[in-house]
Amino acid sequence: MNSNAQPHHPYAVANAVPALLAIMVSVALGSLDTAIANTALPAISADLKVDAAASVWVVNAYQLAVVAVLLPLAALGDVWSPRRVFLIGLIVFIVGSLACAVSPTLEFLAASRALQGIGAGGIMAVNLALVKLIFLPHQLGRGVGLNAFVVGIGFSLGPTVASLILSVADWPWLFAINVPIGLLGLLLGLKSIPKDHGRLEGHRFDPWMALLAAITFAAFISSLTTAAQNESLLVIGASIGVCVISALALLKRQVGHPAPMFPVDLLARPMFRLSVLTSICSFATQGLAFVSLPFYFETVLHRDPIQTGFLMTSWAIVVALLAPFAGRWSDRYPPAAMGSLGMVILSLGMFSLAIMSAETSAGSIVMRMAVCGLGFALFQSPNLKAIMSSAPNQRASGASGMVAMARLTGQTSGAALVALCLNLGGNAGATWAIGLGALTAAMAAGFSMVRLWTK
Repeated sequence: MNSNAQPHHPYAVANAVPALLAIMVSVALGSLDTAIANTALPAISADLKVDAAASVWVVNAYQLAVVAVLLPLAALGDVWSPRRVFLIGLIVFIVGSLACAVSPTLEFLAASRALQGIGAGGIMAVNLALVKLIFLPHQLGRGVGLNAFVVGIGFSLGPTVASLILSVADWPWLFAINVPIGLLGLLLGLKSIPKDHGRLEGHRFDPWMALLAAITFAAFISSLTTAAQNESLLVIGASIGVCVISALALLKRQVGHPAPMFPVDLLARPMFRLSVLTSICSFATQGLAFVSLPFYFETVLHRDPIQTGFLMTSWAIVVALLAPFAGRWSDRYPPAAMGSLGMVILSLGMFSLAIMSAETSAGSIVMRMAVCGLGFALFQSPNLKAIMSSAPNQRASGASGMVAMARLTGQTSGAALVALCLNLGGNAGATWAIGLGALTAAMAAGFSMVRLWTK
């Protein structure tokens, strides 16, 4: 197959629906499991008789595994085809979920969560590449809008779903429920996701490059989390050192490679590079907001935990509801213009949150959170379209992996900055973090605006 050929649109309508359903079910499971375990940590630590600090590895093992495999599996998708990587990732995720459900110890559970994270990484690495294959170019915004809707729903409903399950069952059912749903997605995917793909020919997957990429990004995330947890300078420095050394080795090894694992070929494209920078800054804002706002509402505005949960929902609900419409709009209007407008709105919304007082009414808080959700929704789907449409078809998997990597890097950086603000500012640190979120959103708007003059 000619690697530069435009893949034909492989579907009749009857086949497109089950394929999309398979992709979106799997994406929903991956998104839910990013957040669902947080709610269960107290129950898990009590049942397995471990302290709360140790139980955090249930979350960390999953996140580190996802980050470590994203780019290697995206590169594998460019060699094998995204279909194969997606289906194998879904199988691994199902097996990991079953292992989590029967885990007798924390160590077994953490290892099972890492296996689950590897599977989720396979799903996240190539899901947008499959969306790009399904939708015609002038309809791509609809596809990425639907993807953003499912991710938003999964992210926002994770704690609620966990609470509902824990109210009627024990924590292993949080993971066991993934098995039948995942099997449904697998059955649909095997039957409907196409085998045809404009993949790269003439080169093989480089396992040493994959290992270096995994070490680089796992060490990068480890550096952020250890700094956020106020570990010793020796531990933080060791993580940074490993990250730098492995990154330099990776860049050296991939020189001249037709599909570099760290996609320097894609980042050399101005539109792709600016869209990725916009994404990192915007998700840093989201990380700053969602980690700091519970502290802000409870310690600064003196709201109780139940009110805090209610006040947090309007942002996620607005994003989830508007994402499909924003995707359709991006098929008619320039994604750069929509992304710039969205980030300006988000920056103003974050600033309006930072200047609130304890006398601010609940209705006013909900409206300010909804404004932030509006800004994020106007940005997310168009930015996804800008990233995917600026990459050649044979590098769709690499671009899809970079989308997920930008999201996770931004969210983790935002969470680390919240920890830094809280360590430096005490109760005032939450306010500082929200103000910093307004700044990172403004930076995202700046990167996005430059795209208006970039070809």
